[in-house]
Amino acid sequence: MTAAPGATGPATGAKAGTETGTETELEPDGAGFPGGVGVSGLSVYDWESADGRCGGSPHMHLLCAEAYVVVAGAGAVQTLTWEGFAETPLTPGAVVWFTPGTIHRLVNEDGRLRIVVVMQNSGLPEAGDAVFTFPPDVLDDPAGYRAAAAAADEEGARRRRDLALAGFLALREQGREALADFHRRAAAIVAPRLGAFEDRWRAGALRAAEATGEQLGALRAGELGHLRQARVRSAEPGPRLGMCGRLDTYPLFRPGPAE
Repeated sequence: MTAAPGATGPATGAKAGTETGTETELEPDGAGFPGGVGVSGLSVYDWESADGRCGGSPHMHLLCAEAYVVVAGAGAVQTLTWEGFAETPLTPGAVVWFTPGTIHRLVNEDGRLRIVVVMQNSGLPEAGDAVFTFPPDVLDDPAGYRAAAAAADEEGARRRRDLALAGFLALREQGREALADFHRRAAAIVAPRLGAFEDRWRAGALRAAEATGEQLGALRAGELGHLRQARVRSAEPGPRLGMCGRLDTYPLFRPGPAE
């Protein structure tokens, strides 16, 4: 998650943001994207970093699971959890996913790694669900964190990646005590937004699940009205600089009417 979602980079015209880039609220007619998830196309950054590998900014989601469907190229996702460090290969056709609390870093090995990203609870990433693995002094300074997380252009995205990588490499070396400290700091960063997170979840993923329950009840009662309300939706992508690479994001949800 960037500290300034929706900002436009003067050098590229791309918006800075996260892997999904979706709106939050379910469409008023209930025709939002299936399951209330977000989806985007991701071309992983090919910028070399301090450890000699190319890729994006390590970060962790506190509420959202994330999935990768690999379309082209070769690479890996490095992960750090309570169980330790792991590296999972990414090749065309592979599907990899992980749960909240997984620190992850995408690595682009051939310069062509492209992924379709599917993320739980569409909209939450833009609301601050992701926390970068910046060093502790940055995480403890709200203004410093916001400044470090902002990325209006490629230069800013590189600086952000390098700082997050420094923190990530330290966490790998320092073990569980350091990871527990990072968890506490990350929770403190998102704490002021938990009410907004709940509102977005209720309007999106929860409402989508409830709609299925309502339709089950209707079918049991022999009521078929929802079948007559079937419709087709489409969305066009827009460019954005994400945490892990250049994004094609889709506005899958439109705001509903105020209640």
